[in-house]
Amino acid sequence: MRNVESYDSQVPSQPSSAITSLPMSPDEERKQRMVRYATTMGIRMVCIAACFFTPGWWLLIPAFGAIALPYFAVIAANTVVNRSGAAVESPGALLPYVSPDGAS
Repeated sequence: MRNVESYDSQVPSQPSSAITSLPMSPDEERKQRMVRYATTMGIRMVCIAACFFTPGWWLLIPAFGAIALPYFAVIAANTVVNRSGAAVESPGALLPYVSPDGAS
């Protein structure tokens, strides 16, 4: 018969993981980046429309926004952020078999 108590003492304890510690799914992360890009480009459209109604030197503010926002929108949309910080571990571990009589 196997010595179960000695086997349990050889098994390394693994930290338990919760579903909340998993990283964001690729689809959800992609959707979040698309919303960020669309929001930035929407602000750019407002800047373009404001160029038609802004007089004098004040025109430079919405014009700068209309010119610079596409660059920042692309940079923000292509930035992938891993907020979880922990890598996903495989469930379980491979343990070497130790026979009860001590032979390999």
